[in-house]
Formats: sequence, C-alpha cells, structure tokens
Amino acid sequence: MVEGAGVVVVGSVNVDHVVVAASLPARGETVLAGDLARHGGGKGANAAVGAARLGARVRLVAAVGDDQLGADALAELEAEGVDTAAVARVPGATTGAALIVVDEAGENQIAVAGGANRRLDAGAVRAALDGRLEAADVVLVSCEIPLDAIAAAVRAARAAGARTVLNPAPVIDGLAALLGEGPLVTPNAGEARILAGESEPAAAARALAARPGAPVVVTLGGDGVLLLGGPDAEPRRLPAGRTAQAVVDTTGAGDAFNGALAAELARGAGLEAAVGLALEAAAHAVQVHGAREGMPTRAALAPAA
Repeated sequence: MVEGAGVVVVGSVNVDHVVVAASLPARGETVLAGDLARHGGGKGANAAVGAARLGARVRLVAAVGDDQLGADALAELEAEGVDTAAVARVPGATTGAALIVVDEAGENQIAVAGGANRRLDAGAVRAALDGRLEAADVVLVSCEIPLDAIAAAVRAARAAGARTVLNPAPVIDGLAALLGEGPLVTPNAGEARILAGESEPAAAARALAARPGAPVVVTLGGDGVLLLGGPDAEPRRLPAGRTAQAVVDTTGAGDAFNGALAAELARGAGLEAAVGLALEAAAHAVQVHGAREGMPTRAALAPAA
C-alpha cells in the first residue's frame, strides 16, 4: 500500500433479500423459488468490503436507519475491517433494502428501497471528507444516494487532489453534469449509453472521455471491459477474469470490480494493471451466491496479482 493512501467510499448500505428461481419473472408473472436468504448489500458497502478484503484501508461515508438491520449492517462492515465512523444512523429511518431474484444462469432482477440512503446529504459528506483527504487517496462514489451527496464527494476529492472513481450505477438525473469534474467513470454498457447518448460501447466511451478529459472504463459483463485511457486514446478491450466454476450470481459483480479497482489505484498500481485485477475480483465474486460472499482476498487472487 502507498504510504498514507486509503480508499474512501461514499455510497449506500442495504440489506439484500434474495431468492433463487429457475427463471426471472416477466411482467405480471409469479415464479416459485427456494428459501429467502439475507445478505449484506448496497453498492457503497459492497465496494468497501471488496476493497478491504484486498488489504486497502477503507472508510465508508453512508447512512443507515436506527433499526436492527442498520445495527447488523454496521457490525458486518466493521468485522470486514471497514471504518464506519462516518456512517450516520438516521433516527426514524429504515435501513436500505434490496429485493433480488436470481435465475439459474446467475442473472438478476433488483428493486431497491432507498430508506436511510436517501437521507445522506451534502453537508454530511463534506463534514466527513473536508480536510480529511490526502492526494494519494482514492474516493469511490456510487449512485444509490442523492445527487447533492454525490456532487459533494466528487468536488471534495477534486479539491484535495485525490483521485475519484465515479460508478454511475444507477444513472440519475443531473449526474452527467459532474463528469466535468474529471472523475474516472466506470459505467456498464447500459449506463454508458444513457450518459453518452451513444448505443455502441466504444462510441459511448469516447463521448464520455471527452467530457472529463479522464479515463473511462466501460464494463461489459462476461465480455470484459473497454478501457479508454483518455480522450485522445483508442478504446481497448480487456477480457473478463477467469472463472474456475460456473457463474451462479452476478449480483455485486460491479461492486467487486469497483472496490478492487479503487484498492489497486490506492496501492499505486497503474490503470491497466488495476483494471486487470478488478476483472479477476469480479470473476471470483460471481461464482458464489450473494453480493459479498464471493469477493476475494488478495491471497485468493495471488496468481493474477
């Protein structure tokens, strides 16, 4: 790890309620599934765990309710080595929750109840970040929180000279205006299409890179990523990581990717090397049910690292 460098994640904390069914339900359809499972979730919390398992010093800025789900979520994060001192417990709010159906091919449908995540505001983010960031830090921001909180995180990181990774999942109104702040943007193909107004991933990557003048990484699931090192570069395809077993659950694959990417950048890796290890982490994660359960330690990725 680079001396003094760490990962600061600004994002959501959810509790995932998951059922595995033979197929995903169509509109108006009921499908029968097995038992209900509960897992830690939320794009911010998941990425924080992914980074911590790879040895990064991780601080999470988020909000949970003052309910038992919130207390359990914090205990799980702290057990993973994530610093939760900047996670607010919001009186009277419920902790965020996700309802997830996973089919036999590992694909999913997800609906999220934002709960306390919707109460994370710009003031809380600024209080957690202002004067507490080093230029070597990496600030990872995801988008299951209000736009003003996202904007506060991106701008605080830029003011401190820290590197920012913006995972635009999901794309929310007003998010595109923040690309001019210069974050490294990591959309999937659908998010890139919405942000750039281009249907083809390479064209979308070029359009996005032209706005911040910064690298863009478009994730393509099993097809790997498109990496564009800057507005004057050409997109390059990097293959997906290796899977020793069948894909059983893609929930959290993007979070595993972004957490690993931030951890490697904080460690001092170059962008392509960081993306390569992040691809391996995502491939590892999809072989186990649950958003976090398959996230690897550095030892598990030793052959790739």
